[in-house]
Amino acid sequence: MELSRLFLSDTCFFSPPIRYSHSPALSTFFAVNLRINRLRRRTFYSASNNDTLIAGGGPAVAGAGEKHEEDLKSWMHKHGLSPCKVVLKDKPCHNDPHKPIHYVAASQDLQVGDVAFSVPNSLVVTLERVLGNETVAELLTTNKLSELACLALYLMYEKKQGKKSFWYPYIRELDRQRGRGQLSVESPLLWSKSELDYLSGSPIKDEVIERVEAIRKEYNELDTVWFMAGSLFQQYPYDIPTEAFSFEIFKQAFAAIQSCVVHLQKVSLARRFALVPLGPPLLSYQSNCKAMLTAVDDAVELAVDRPYKAGDPIVVWCGPQPNSKLLINYGFVDENNSNDRLIVEAALDTEDPQYQDKRIVAQRNGKLSVQVFRVYSGKEREGLLDMLPYLRLGYVSDPSEMQSVISSQGPVCPVSPCMERAVLDQLADYFKTRLAGYPTTLAEDESMLTDGNLNPKKRVATQFVRLEKKMLHACLHATTDFINQLPDHSISPCPAPYAPLLK
Repeated sequence: MELSRLFLSDTCFFSPPIRYSHSPALSTFFAVNLRINRLRRRTFYSASNNDTLIAGGGPAVAGAGEKHEEDLKSWMHKHGLSPCKVVLKDKPCHNDPHKPIHYVAASQDLQVGDVAFSVPNSLVVTLERVLGNETVAELLTTNKLSELACLALYLMYEKKQGKKSFWYPYIRELDRQRGRGQLSVESPLLWSKSELDYLSGSPIKDEVIERVEAIRKEYNELDTVWFMAGSLFQQYPYDIPTEAFSFEIFKQAFAAIQSCVVHLQKVSLARRFALVPLGPPLLSYQSNCKAMLTAVDDAVELAVDRPYKAGDPIVVWCGPQPNSKLLINYGFVDENNSNDRLIVEAALDTEDPQYQDKRIVAQRNGKLSVQVFRVYSGKEREGLLDMLPYLRLGYVSDPSEMQSVISSQGPVCPVSPCMERAVLDQLADYFKTRLAGYPTTLAEDESMLTDGNLNPKKRVATQFVRLEKKMLHACLHATTDFINQLPDHSISPCPAPYAPLLK
């Protein structure tokens, strides 16, 4: 299986690509090396390359020689991992032809605060190791070059060395995982066009497409990374990344690194992003967990935040991420995620003659002319109450009323019954429109999830849109309650030639 597959798995956030300009001398030297490379190249590394560790294309079934391979944990103990309190176990994958994924489980009973394992820095991959020079690492990251691209490129080159690579056992383990998270599903970044249709109606579908394009921009910058990174340049002076690896291979590697990378705290910039064997994706993420991989002295350790029985899977905190990030980064959603949220973007109408005055009032109250509101799961009513003053501001049309608003010291607008009805009607129509954009209803989603043979990708996509719809229904219900609390239901909504725009 090719390196691309190896890595199929915010906490990684998505770093933007850089725009790098060479000096004339550097550009000339780089161009000469590019020409030399093209003359000397013999092989383009593709999916059929013999460097692949597990055969791609079909089910990943262990070969005759693989059963004798040294396992990840044994390799780590040989290279400095101290005795630990975890073990790797198999998790069967239903409706998946590939080998079971591994997960880290307690090898004995654990109590809160126990250190489950401590991985020495010599077994941790960071930018400091990849780029060979911390100063260069900081320079590249300061210029907004994606740390993920650097890490992906490094392991792609290491993959080409096969068993000669020091990291071979770790790469083989990532190959086995195929980037599948705890639900045995890859990131939507790697789904086909037809599989992305499972997310139709949700803003996440466009977000995935935009993210793939951003990865493509990163890919186009790979040659710059290769040239600037001394360790890579010395070891592979004639293997230009964009000629050695196709975009599809890089995208899969990038998605895997995104799902595996750990954000270490209180370390230098060059060590902030780390790949830790025994870390993700072997550890499961959970939004209500507080345990984190932590840099201590010359190691990265995990102290558990809850008691475990021997055999229990170990979980870690994934950060305050909504389900959209969990799905894109790790291929799963959390049914009990208190950080899950809807995004509602409201904008003042720029055609409004009083637009500038309204913009000033909005800024005075900590809002922008285009304002993003986050409505959290279980707190939909509070989210709407935060939005209403902004929407009321957009509905003010009388100049004298606008002057009264400008002279006031708070986010209070004069609210007539007809204006309040217009504001609430606009909100209700907005939530109804979003719900109508899905190809299935909430009830149909819930019925679909009772099917034990449902395709894993379709299952996780259905779980995601179901949770999104539940929040939209809660918002619509809260809006309807506000309407029912109006003193006079016979009043028609006020006309609003410059109502705020919602998207």
